[in-house]
Amino acid sequence: MNGTQTLGRAIDILFVLAESRTTLTVSDIAEKVSIPESTAYRFIQTLIKNGFVERKGRGRIGLGLRIFDLARSLSLQIERELLAIARPVMEELTNRTNETTVLFIRSGSKAICIEHVTSRRLIRMSIENGRVLPLHSGASGKTLLAFENEKVAGELLIALEPDCKRRPLEKQLAEIRDTGYCLTLGEVDIDAFAIAAPIFDTQHRIAASLSVAGPIHRLNEDNRAPIIEALKAAALQISNKMGAAM
Repeated sequence: MNGTQTLGRAIDILFVLAESRTTLTVSDIAEKVSIPESTAYRFIQTLIKNGFVERKGRGRIGLGLRIFDLARSLSLQIERELLAIARPVMEELTNRTNETTVLFIRSGSKAICIEHVTSRRLIRMSIENGRVLPLHSGASGKTLLAFENEKVAGELLIALEPDCKRRPLEKQLAEIRDTGYCLTLGEVDIDAFAIAAPIFDTQHRIAASLSVAGPIHRLNEDNRAPIIEALKAAALQISNKMGAAM
């Protein structure tokens, strides 16, 4: 086995552990990667030595802290790139709609504001960076949830909502995927409307949601469609600049 093959097998082991979302035995890993158990054991020993995997109890293997450090570093790198790309587009969108624009990312079961451009109007919506909102309430969170992969979204829905509320929310998430945006009225703030659209990364995975928000009395039949059109165009522009395969 040459160096490239060795690296490939080690990466395969990391992916198997990540996708399992639990610990595995050496036998489990060997079977999933399609290599002999003795070979899997040698790879695992090397990964343990370098901190990428750890022994988690008797005979169980899980991801190590170093892999999470790498994931955090990658997440920060992507976030910095996203902010650099999104900020000028958000400023243009605020100028066009005369409403506040907001950028949210998902962190666990929450949506977190990482950037905002506030409207210059006297009466306006204002939100600070770092504001945390629920995923299952409000346009920003629902958009992030709607475009998550099926497995992650399913797990989040089970954790977030009881059965009686889950089905209506699932129906709404399907509508968001169909239309490409989410509109909410007074969900997070009783006096505010919000319209959100998804931003995708290079693998066409949901990276963030871009929202336009303002006082609820300012949204009407005349300006709703133009705002939605401008928002979706801005989200697409950011996605394209992020390298999304549209």
